[in-house]
Amino acid sequence: MTFNPHGNHLIAGEWIAGDDTFDSSPAHGPTHAFSVGTVDLVDRACKAAEDTFDAYATTSRADRAAFLNAIADEIDARGDAITQIGTQETGLPEGRLQGERGRTVGQLRLFADHIVKGDYLDHRFDAAMPDRAPAPRPEIVMVQRPIGPVAVFGASNFPLAFSTAGGDTAAALAAGCPVVVKGHSAHPGTGEIVAEAIHAAIEKCAMPKGIFSLIQGGDRAVGQALVQHPLIKAVGFTGSLAGGRALFDLCAQRPEPIPFFGELGSVNPMFLMPEATKARGADLGRAWAGSLTMGAGQFCTNPGIAVVLDGADADAFVSAAAGALQEVAPQTMLTDGIAKAYCDGADRIKALNGVRPVVSAPSEGRTAAPALFETTAAEFKADPALHEEVFGPLGLVVRAASLDEMRDLASGFQGQLTATLHMDDGDMDAARSLRPVLERKAGRVLVNGFPTGVEVVDSMVHGGPYPASTNFGATSVGTLSIRRFLRPVSYQNMPEALLPEDAVKQN
Repeated sequence: MTFNPHGNHLIAGEWIAGDDTFDSSPAHGPTHAFSVGTVDLVDRACKAAEDTFDAYATTSRADRAAFLNAIADEIDARGDAITQIGTQETGLPEGRLQGERGRTVGQLRLFADHIVKGDYLDHRFDAAMPDRAPAPRPEIVMVQRPIGPVAVFGASNFPLAFSTAGGDTAAALAAGCPVVVKGHSAHPGTGEIVAEAIHAAIEKCAMPKGIFSLIQGGDRAVGQALVQHPLIKAVGFTGSLAGGRALFDLCAQRPEPIPFFGELGSVNPMFLMPEATKARGADLGRAWAGSLTMGAGQFCTNPGIAVVLDGADADAFVSAAAGALQEVAPQTMLTDGIAKAYCDGADRIKALNGVRPVVSAPSEGRTAAPALFETTAAEFKADPALHEEVFGPLGLVVRAASLDEMRDLASGFQGQLTATLHMDDGDMDAARSLRPVLERKAGRVLVNGFPTGVEVVDSMVHGGPYPASTNFGATSVGTLSIRRFLRPVSYQNMPEALLPEDAVKQN
């Protein structure tokens, strides 16, 4: 199936062309023209979302679940075309796009099941006590309610799972909130075809057309207008620390500040315990290289730093990782800008004092060659520049002199999405000392695994203390992420006929 984008925005059920256009920059295949987003389109989409909020918020959970499943069906029906345009725009292999599509439809269906069960509503009921002394108690019902229109920013590194119909959109729609998506200019055709799937599901399920809009392209003014629009009540964002922090500040400066749920990346440190390194250091090194280079290292959970005790076992770990990395050919990156930023980041690390290059091959154009460096714990603690994420297949080994120094180093990390312990049974005491430190630093703590690959399940937390994310109590993956777009409301002495359907006491 061939897909030829028309390049228009989708505003409340209407495909709208713009006066100005921009050309896509595909890794291969044809270039397409897309309309440029405007502040006026933002206003139009936000007003349409607000106009339909009450109607959508009061739909039954069963109807919303059917709608989410319909979106999944429509995406699957366009599967071959999505893979075609997605691989052209991003350079990602077909298998990766097919797997990401499976994750995208899977999380839509997961939310459909989740809202039908109703546990997320956290329904609470306290019966009236009219005879209580010294004062009677009223009847109080509490339930979670949708907050209003939500803005979602598409992510560069996940054209499906974190973009147009990705986790943020799925969670907001499941909660009963309309969504306005700011499409990412790295994959506008992929955004368009997924928007077509959502539009088809809206018509199939007779949902209000204003519950979804997609605005393509546009400069920073478009994104700023979206997060500052008075009708937007929350923002979901996956992207860079600099871009996310700028939008976060704008949300906080509004006359009515709103929550900004930004997932901003991480270096995802791994800590190799001594017995594990002694027993299988070479195997760990080779496995780490595979995780570092998966998808050209363009994952927010890429484990960019490995902390290991200095010595012969560390030498074996580094040697094996280096050998495996040298066998990996340069890979195509998502955009020319990301490729340049990776090269600049590798050059920056290489030039720092106390850093020794282990693997350092030149990267050209839109490709990235793996890189590996090492330093000491003392040098790492002394130079904050070593703590900064380099988005791509780059690893840094930090050699610690002792377990105490390793624990002290862990205490100095900023907030992370993940932290990993590689350990054997003989490492239990050392790991027990590190675990309390790591759980304060990361949203997900792993043992004997690699964080690339995030399970979409009830128990997942994809977030962490700042700067990994802007809200340490939230997650952007898993069913708990629906809580971001809900707020608790208490109803006191309210007749049952006036209560929202979800607040009515269940017998």
